[in-house]
Amino acid sequence: MEHFYITLLLLFVSFVTLSLFVLFYKHRSNYSADNLPPGRPGLPFVGETLEFLSTGWKGHPEKFIFDRMAKYSSQVFKTNILGEPAAVFCGVACNKFLFSNENKLVTAWWPSSVDKIFPSSLQTSSKEESKKMRKLLPQFLKPEALQRYIGIMDAIANEHFASQWENKEQVFVFPLAKRYTFWLACRLFLSIEDPHHVSKFEQPFHLLASGIISLPIDLPGTPFNRAIKASNFIRKELLKIIKQRKVDLLEGKASPTQDILSHMLLTSDENGQFMTEVDIADKILGLLIGGHDTASAACTFIVKYLAELPHIYELVYKEQMEIAKSKAPGESLTWDDVQKMKYSWNVACEVLRLAPPLQGAFREAINDFIFNGFSIPKGWKLYWSANSTHRNPECFPEPLKFDPTRFEGKGPAPYTFVPFGGGPRMCPGKEYARLEILVFMHNIVKRFKWKKLVADEKIIVDPMPMPAKGLPVLLYPYKS
Repeated sequence: MEHFYITLLLLFVSFVTLSLFVLFYKHRSNYSADNLPPGRPGLPFVGETLEFLSTGWKGHPEKFIFDRMAKYSSQVFKTNILGEPAAVFCGVACNKFLFSNENKLVTAWWPSSVDKIFPSSLQTSSKEESKKMRKLLPQFLKPEALQRYIGIMDAIANEHFASQWENKEQVFVFPLAKRYTFWLACRLFLSIEDPHHVSKFEQPFHLLASGIISLPIDLPGTPFNRAIKASNFIRKELLKIIKQRKVDLLEGKASPTQDILSHMLLTSDENGQFMTEVDIADKILGLLIGGHDTASAACTFIVKYLAELPHIYELVYKEQMEIAKSKAPGESLTWDDVQKMKYSWNVACEVLRLAPPLQGAFREAINDFIFNGFSIPKGWKLYWSANSTHRNPECFPEPLKFDPTRFEGKGPAPYTFVPFGGGPRMCPGKEYARLEILVFMHNIVKRFKWKKLVADEKIIVDPMPMPAKGLPVLLYPYKS
């Protein structure tokens, strides 16, 4: 019996040794091509993922990028992120190259965690699912449709501030900004108007957003595991809404054009096939994440910077009050009103430059190619970083200075300001985000001044920037 156990132990040790050898061999073989960019792959599987993520957790995601640019004296360097051999592309020339070669040399790529959190994308791929979404969205994001949303956005903002901000001495801005943008997304995408129904989704969506870009380790307590559980809960709730909408459409209680959910249920593809309920649930899930998470981060940091820069606040206040005074009591904002908010949008853009909600994004090389003299093998993942230009003095002089005048006239040079990406894959919701941010700015500055309660609050990026304590502020309401 003793020999049996010894044999088992030897077999186990041999298996582990062989597995480690295969892992190391495979890891090293990914970097065996000639003339690769400088850099280091780090450990097998993990690579430099922990360093990549931890600089964000410490509030300085740009440090991972700029430290390596300086170390290797190169705007392109190799690494291993999220278990994938990767090249990080930094700067204007790199942005231009990637954005100009979409579907020629590179294509969109998401970590495997995304495919596992959105199960329907496993049947095709998250890339194919994204293409389908981009065909569906234009009808709802074109200017004519967006003009109809302004009044709804303003009404929701008024109700939000009346119920969540007014008659309070202090508030936590970040969770309230998420509540505002999420409420808007639920109303405009799903026609959900009941705030209590909306609030049921809030915490699961927070867990989901935090776990999308994480190591795909499905063990209890990991961000990835929590994200999967949250997505399953949200999907079940969405399926209930979808089933009820199908009934309402049949009975004439819902309109075919009232929101994107009705459109998805009634639109077939080129082969006459309709999306399944699960497919629709996954796509709505992705839309709700994209439709509120980035904008809520932007709204939060606008409040932060306006608290720190009273002279900027006064100029925003002046512009917004000119619009407010032109309105009759109870009259909603219009498209024309929003077009007058030029200085306010410049301020928002400067916030997006210094605290971009989207830190960067991945692509995948679909062919071998040469860039800047370096070989990029087919299949490698490519990461572009917004901070590589946003905080670069060659693109923005005195990059840490808050200066909205950078966006006057022609504004920044092409490929330097990229909070919404660029090229064919530029965020299709860019104009939608602009509207919800400006409606938020209008409604907050006409009601309050405010003061930060934590002077040097730490910023965490996971994967979007957020104040560690939720940005508590003291409110000073204007008298009616």
